[in-house]
Amino acid sequence: MDITVRRTGEEAWSLEDLLGRPMGSIAEDRPKHFTIHPEGRALETMRGLSPVTRGVCRMDIDHGE
Repeated sequence: MDITVRRTGEEAWSLEDLLGRPMGSIAEDRPKHFTIHPEGRALETMRGLSPVTRGVCRMDIDHGE
């Protein structure tokens, strides 16, 4: 699964697939501790993936740091 990560706040990021559909979010719960919250199509898509499936995670450089 290929995902784009976009900063949405000081301690939050959104996850989108390559078509721009929301796939969830990442939140920093405390310093250096992050939780991924899959949403929408991500839950459905991830059910069919094996644990060894590889994908690409990209940072949106226009909006990220």
